[in-house]
Amino acid sequence: MPVLIAVVALVGTLCTLNLVLTLGVVKRLREHTELLGAVQGDPVSLEVGQEVGEFDTSTVGGEPLVRDLLSGPVLFGFFSPTCEPCKDKLPRFVEYARREPGGRSSVVATVVGDADSASGFVAELGQVAHVVVEDPGGAMGTALGIRAFPSVLRADRDGAGRLVVVDDDVALSRPTTLTA
Repeated sequence: MPVLIAVVALVGTLCTLNLVLTLGVVKRLREHTELLGAVQGDPVSLEVGQEVGEFDTSTVGGEPLVRDLLSGPVLFGFFSPTCEPCKDKLPRFVEYARREPGGRSSVVATVVGDADSASGFVAELGQVAHVVVEDPGGAMGTALGIRAFPSVLRADRDGAGRLVVVDDDVALSRPTTLTA
C-alpha cells in the first residue's frame, strides 16, 4: 500500500508539473503571436509611391552608382548570402533580370554581407546586373528602406522626375513587361 501511495503522489506531481509547463508554453506562444503580428504589419522596404533615398556608391566593378544618374525603370534586388530564401530566389531573379527590357543597365543587385561570402552571389548576379556589396545599413539598403531579405522592387521616374517605387513586391514568376 505505501508503494501505491508513493506512485500516485509521483504521478500527481508529474501531472502538476506538466500543467505548469504547458501554461508557460501557451503564454509564450501568445507573446510570440503578438510580436509576429506587429512585425508583419511593418513594410520590409519602401512602399509604392515613396521616393528612393539618396545613395552614392560603387559597384564591385568600380562603376559609380548614384541615384540621380538612374533613368527609366530600374529593378532592385537585395540578397544576403546567409539567407536560405535568398539562395532559393536568386536563380529566379537572375532569369527575370535577363529578360528586363533595359538589360543589365536597368538592374541593380545588392548583396549584403562580407565580400568573401558574397562572391558566389556576385558571380551569378554580375551577368545580369550592376552589383553592389555592402554591410548591413549600407547606402543602397538605407535608400530603399530594406528591412528583410530577399527583397525585389522596381522604381521609375515620376512626373516630377523623382525616382519612386512603382512595385514593392516584384513577382519574379510573371514575365517582364516590354515598354516602348
